[in-house]
Amino acid sequence: MQLQQTQRHNVKLRLGISGASGFGKTYSALQLAYGMTQDWSKIAVIDTENSSASLYSDLGNFNVLNLFPSYSPERYIEAIGICEKSNMEVIIIDSITHEWQGEGGCLQIHEQLGGRFQDWARVKPRHQKFIDKILQSKSHIITTTRRKTDYSLDISSNGKSKVVKHGTKEITSEGFEYELSVNFELINENHLCKVSKDRTNLFSGKPEFVINSAIGKKLIAWCNQGVSLDTVMNEIKSTTTLEGLRHLYQKYGSLKQQIKPLIIDRKSEIDNAFQIIDNKQIIQTKTIQNNGIDSSNTASGQ
Repeated sequence: MQLQQTQRHNVKLRLGISGASGFGKTYSALQLAYGMTQDWSKIAVIDTENSSASLYSDLGNFNVLNLFPSYSPERYIEAIGICEKSNMEVIIIDSITHEWQGEGGCLQIHEQLGGRFQDWARVKPRHQKFIDKILQSKSHIITTTRRKTDYSLDISSNGKSKVVKHGTKEITSEGFEYELSVNFELINENHLCKVSKDRTNLFSGKPEFVINSAIGKKLIAWCNQGVSLDTVMNEIKSTTTLEGLRHLYQKYGSLKQQIKPLIIDRKSEIDNAFQIIDNKQIIQTKTIQNNGIDSSNTASGQ
């Protein structure tokens, strides 16, 4: 047990995007994730929305895990674990609504147990394990959540009336928003959003906006504030692949100016190491070939 001064580094974000159907939850989540990683291959989508994420495959080579019923908490936990083992930097769960209200989800589990109040004692621990998996993940997590849909008859400035779709209550467990770092609420079909919760203080009091990759960049820069340069330097020194160096350069975007010379030096070291290995392999190959020729000549002489 040790008391230490608080600092923000290696923060893993828990982001929520909610909205009515057609408001752009999946697309917004993908834009947000790309802004955070600058690398589509480091993004995974756990897709419960009938493969809707694949409709955006033209954006980049992100990964998809299609999750079909049953939508039990354990199946979601397993899917998150698969993404983590593949070292995904951002995991998008699109959507968590099915874990609560879908086929095999918590509400159906409760109903199958008898639907009594006391039956929640057997359901809530399973749901809590799903929440804990999100909170304890080594990856950044973006969740999308459906909102109940309502309609109103609005009158525009020119006096014409039109039907407008709205999202109301989130379809998930009560209080899930409290677990999030930031909760974005898409408010209309133009993909405008407002922030209902913001622990980063990046968006509080700001006007409505459209989620794009620049928002993701802001969030990852916030995460990297307070990162020790010594820690980053040690990560660079211990990296043995060029792909690893490229990933670190993108990961610590707010420190690019300071770490660029270190990245270049480490790249040269790795290139030289591979060159030495290649030269040794060439020498070994030639030696084997020469020995083969010598043996062949000896056999001929006999």
